[in-house]
Amino acid sequence: SPLQKCTAALRMLAYGCAADAVDEYPRLEESTTLSCLSNFTEGVIQLFGDEYLRRPTPEDLQRLLDVGEVRGFPGMIGSIDCMHWEWKNCPTAWKGQYTRGSGKPTIVLEAVASQDLWIWHAFFGLPGTLNDINVLDRSPVFDDILQGRAPKVKFKVNNHTYRMAYYLTDGIYPNWSTFIQSIPLPQGPKAELFAERQESTRKDVERAFGVLQLRFAIVKNPGLLWDKEKIGKIMRTCVILHNMIVENERHGYAQINTSEFESGESSRSSKVTSRESIQAGDMLGMRREVRDQEKHARLKADLMENIWQKFGDEDE
Repeated sequence: SPLQKCTAALRMLAYGCAADAVDEYPRLEESTTLSCLSNFTEGVIQLFGDEYLRRPTPEDLQRLLDVGEVRGFPGMIGSIDCMHWEWKNCPTAWKGQYTRGSGKPTIVLEAVASQDLWIWHAFFGLPGTLNDINVLDRSPVFDDILQGRAPKVKFKVNNHTYRMAYYLTDGIYPNWSTFIQSIPLPQGPKAELFAERQESTRKDVERAFGVLQLRFAIVKNPGLLWDKEKIGKIMRTCVILHNMIVENERHGYAQINTSEFESGESSRSSKVTSRESIQAGDMLGMRREVRDQEKHARLKADLMENIWQKFGDEDE
């Protein structure tokens, strides 16, 4: 029955067991169980992918900006990082391409997560030899901005106006205007407070990876399938189901109270408006704006001052 088949697929996703370890409970053969998993992942992606793997809408962006402002980072819309999933049955001919320092082949997932652990961007399938910068060069994370499809964002930090939202990252990412890293060796109380706040806020994406692996042990355990396309569908399915659970439970484990700006118009300084379509020549200008290192340095200094003004008295 369909119930038996869905149960077999969910047991493989949730417990990470092999196909022939499921046969006693749903009473299905190994080949049937693998077929059920393949059909289940395709069905979930087809039915729910558009909603639960969507880019942030203007309403979503406004909520993310409001939450970022409460946490001391106006204009922040999430944290970005990469995770490696071990691929046990990687074909021998590909092992050199997929194997890095651990000695085991892995596949990379690049993700953007917000404080409620919703995964807004999932880019999966690149070889494990690539580091975060190589993955970023191939990633579509900024495609909407470069092609003019993303809504406009406007926010003020330390009385300076900015028009490009940003992500929190770890130290490997480049100094672009869309990335804010921590300070490796902070000197002075302002830098120390900024580093502490940035590193604690950036842990959102690490928490999202941990929760994803705990909910779906198939992502935590080494991948047992041979077909890379099917492995990609499994990862997308797990992200979709994870976002479904987040939508249902987000009020239970949100770290801050967001009720004050969830209903209707926000009184905060960060605003989202629709973007007019841009010409092909403007894409180079947008690309330069995304990679502007001077704007990055100015924004980082303004954020440091803003966090000191907002949280500097708490330790005294």
